[in-house]
Amino acid sequence: MAKPNKKGPTKTIDIYCQNCQAQLFKYRKGGKGALVKCFKERIVEDFTNTPCHCPHCNKEFARDTLVRGTPAYKFIGGKVWFK
Repeated sequence: MAKPNKKGPTKTIDIYCQNCQAQLFKYRKGGKGALVKCFKERIVEDFTNTPCHCPHCNKEFARDTLVRGTPAYKFIGGKVWFK
């Protein structure tokens, strides 16, 4: 499979923790589908202190994986929301 486009989309979204509503990322998302994964190279701003853990409530919201050979965070269902 092909690697994701490095430049990616220009539209950014804000990703929040479902538990405490803290902002986790500002991310360049493409398409209008559900938020399943987050490619690390598309993250514009990272508000987390430790990877995959919320800075306020310290709950794990994602897992560190490789998707199509590119580092990404795979979100755990129901742990995050975006607008």
